[in-house]
Amino acid sequence: MNFGQRLFYYLGGFLIGLILLFFFLGGKNTSCDYGPNSRVLKNIKIKERKYSDVALQSLNTYRMDTSDISSILNTGEVNFSKSITDRDSCNLYYISGIRKEELIELLIENCDSIATIKAIQNITN
Repeated sequence: MNFGQRLFYYLGGFLIGLILLFFFLGGKNTSCDYGPNSRVLKNIKIKERKYSDVALQSLNTYRMDTSDISSILNTGEVNFSKSITDRDSCNLYYISGIRKEELIELLIENCDSIATIKAIQNITN
């Protein structure tokens, strides 16, 4: 078998593999959230969100709504050095993100089934 035939069989098998992979994974909502930042944000996004009274006051003060919080959770960064992740029940995470050129920091208590936003702080002011 010469090189041309081997290349033909290799590319044919590779193409069939790609088609099968696309067929099986194409309709699914798969994601590659392997980093710690992505895993924490995804875990918080899929849970029911509640807001503390302090957070609701901050939303009014900074003229924000829940879509701004969702946007920060999509593009934000978790500050693991400030976060408390060794608690037994609910971990506390500090998440910072940008909203209309303002740096916003969220304090979120992440429990088993509920993520409670405890505080919202505008860092740029």
